[in-house]
Amino acid sequence: MQTFCRTEDRSDSYKALSIILEAWDEGADQGIAPELMAYAALFTALTDLVAAFGEDAVANLARGLDARVRQGEFTIYGTTQ
Repeated sequence: MQTFCRTEDRSDSYKALSIILEAWDEGADQGIAPELMAYAALFTALTDLVAAFGEDAVANLARGLDARVRQGEFTIYGTTQ
């Protein structure tokens, strides 16, 4: 899968993140549960990635997420289970 290294790609990535965060805030303001927004975001992201890169590439990405999640890469606050 493509990685973003160029400055203009980073700028576009930040713009995209900003748009997603605005939509997330709007959903929260309307009372949508964060986990429902997360599932919708994951579904949307995965379907778009499959369309762009194919099932095998996205499956490889998803397999790699297991270790990253367990290592705490996506943990914002220090809770562990």
